Amino acid sequence: MHRLFIAALRAGIAAAFLLGLFGQLVVIPTTASDEVERFPPHAPFAAAYVAVAVVGVLCVQVALAAVWMLLGMVERDAIFTRRAFRWVDTVIGAAAVATLLAVGVAVHLAVAEIPSPDDGMELIGALGAAVVGVGIAAAFAMLVVVMRGLLRKATRLQTEMAAVV
Repeated sequence: MHRLFIAALRAGIAAAFLLGLFGQLVVIPTTASDEVERFPPHAPFAAAYVAVAVVGVLCVQVALAAVWMLLGMVERDAIFTRRAFRWVDTVIGAAAVATLLAVGVAVHLAVAEIPSPDDGMELIGALGAAVVGVGIAAAFAMLVVVMRGLLRKATRLQTEMAAVV
């Protein structure tokens, strides 16, 4: 893979990581505080939802760090080794945790008696967003599992070819 392409990917990963950090430290707590100010009955739910959102962003950051490491392995032409599986498994684990967080939020929104300031449309929108989040996170985790299988086959083939040559 071309070094310039890897550098561009790493710049994007670094920017996404820093943007996530800004979200964790500023955007998520501020948004929750503003929501509680606007509608005080949401106060009992604020801390839990802030924690879930921060951990969700952390899952993305862990996956980004693993992709960073995989890019380094690609750059060194060492991607078809056993070490690569550890980083791919890290991405799968982060996606699985994010999926479980989204499932928990969706279930809580569906069954809890959460007060709504208007006609309940905000709650329905949040539930819809959580369900979509579950679908996206689960699909991503399954995609990476399939890609892991392809990496396993490619690693096996390269090992066999090295033994023949």
